[in-house]
Amino acid sequence: MHYTVNGHATYCYTGGKPFDAAKPTVVFIHGVLNDHSVWILQSRWFANHGWNVLAVDLLGHCKSEGPPPASVEEAAQFVIALLDAAGVQKAALVGHSFGSLIALEAASRAPDRVTHLALVGTAYPMVVSPALLDGALNDPQRAIAMVNTFSHSLLAPPPSSLGPGTWLYGSSRALMRRVLASNRAHNVFHIGFKACNDYANGEAAMQAVQCPVLFLLGDADQMTPARATKALVGKARHAKVVTVRAGHALMSEAPDETLFALRDFVSAAAA
Repeated sequence: MHYTVNGHATYCYTGGKPFDAAKPTVVFIHGVLNDHSVWILQSRWFANHGWNVLAVDLLGHCKSEGPPPASVEEAAQFVIALLDAAGVQKAALVGHSFGSLIALEAASRAPDRVTHLALVGTAYPMVVSPALLDGALNDPQRAIAMVNTFSHSLLAPPPSSLGPGTWLYGSSRALMRRVLASNRAHNVFHIGFKACNDYANGEAAMQAVQCPVLFLLGDADQMTPARATKALVGKARHAKVVTVRAGHALMSEAPDETLFALRDFVSAAAA
């Protein structure tokens, strides 16, 4: 499904279901060099269990047009504008990594419109190493290899969300290369990493959030270690922390555990 957001065609995966204004809505927001497909299991489950799903491609990524957001704040305003374009008054926001910061900032800017906030693989501050920033700018293929090494746990995971035989490193690397190649005019890799690194409003944003907040973390996450959430957890009014056995790529390394945590959080908060 496409919506026009800020004058640009914006793609949202709906889990194969038509949008129904009578149902609650959950918005899934991906991270750097990802797209809507990283939420494939979770988005399809919600779409088939009573929810509208908007798994968005951020502007300038894959099926969405326009310039990529240069800051977390700009991306957050885009998410709020997406709600307007879709005619959604209230929604649950689920964000991974860069997407978690976007969801947090959006929830702080429109607290009356966000019913649940799930921060997956998050950290604040989300510091990006100089080596990765430089690599994303000047040698993106090498940086993609580095990110894939850091994003997956060293323990062999069970069959991933795509089924037995899936090669997590290979599929993740292929996705990142595809997303990078989808925008020849802008380096979405470096722009996204710089936006993460520059974001400085996390604690103030969390204090403005009114809804329940889930911190869904990987115990072997090297990109956003679980310990790096303490400042945000301390500022959240209604915080729940769930840790699963996974690295930064929670949705593929621990697809069921990630889904169950999101399902239980939304169900408990809605009850």
